[in-house]
Amino acid sequence: MSLSAFKPRQKKCKQCKSTFEAQRPLQSVCSGFCGVALARVQRAKIERKEIRAAKERIKTKADHAREAQQAINEWVRLRDADKPCVSCQRHHRGQYHAGHYRTVGSNPELRFEPLNIHKQCAPCNNHKSGDIVNYRISLIQRIGQEAVDWLEGPHEPKRYTIEQLQAIRADYRARVRELKRNTEQQRGEGAR
Repeated sequence: MSLSAFKPRQKKCKQCKSTFEAQRPLQSVCSGFCGVALARVQRAKIERKEIRAAKERIKTKADHAREAQQAINEWVRLRDADKPCVSCQRHHRGQYHAGHYRTVGSNPELRFEPLNIHKQCAPCNNHKSGDIVNYRISLIQRIGQEAVDWLEGPHEPKRYTIEQLQAIRADYRARVRELKRNTEQQRGEGAR
């Protein structure tokens, strides 16, 4: 198709969203001003993408472990949203944590084990060091004696690779999205 055969037609400007008559086949903006503005926006997107990629490259294994822990902690708080604190059995308006029964320091191999992590109020987790005696009593009721015995037993040390930590993070983020989606659907059905 030659330019002389091109018939002007109506298009929407990619920058300002106004309707204009395109004079060229590949014209996507209404004016030079919008063209410059669109180019700046696209350049900024590319720069942000490059910065994000650079930050990802310089992350340490500890950074990846922290992000994986944040993802599983969010999932635990959502999973246990309707349950009371695992230690004191109270519902309150304060902050809730994802408390580990076997601590990360003493049992790093259980750091990402869902049976080892439950919703716990901040006072029990921070000020009572997890209130382990009451935590254990509630844990037996929640997951059973056999599972608690397994948690308390010996475990093989785990050395996570960065790829494994990224996979854990991605898995629990997907689980969080699924839980949120299910919660919203239940709320929608309850409103009917």
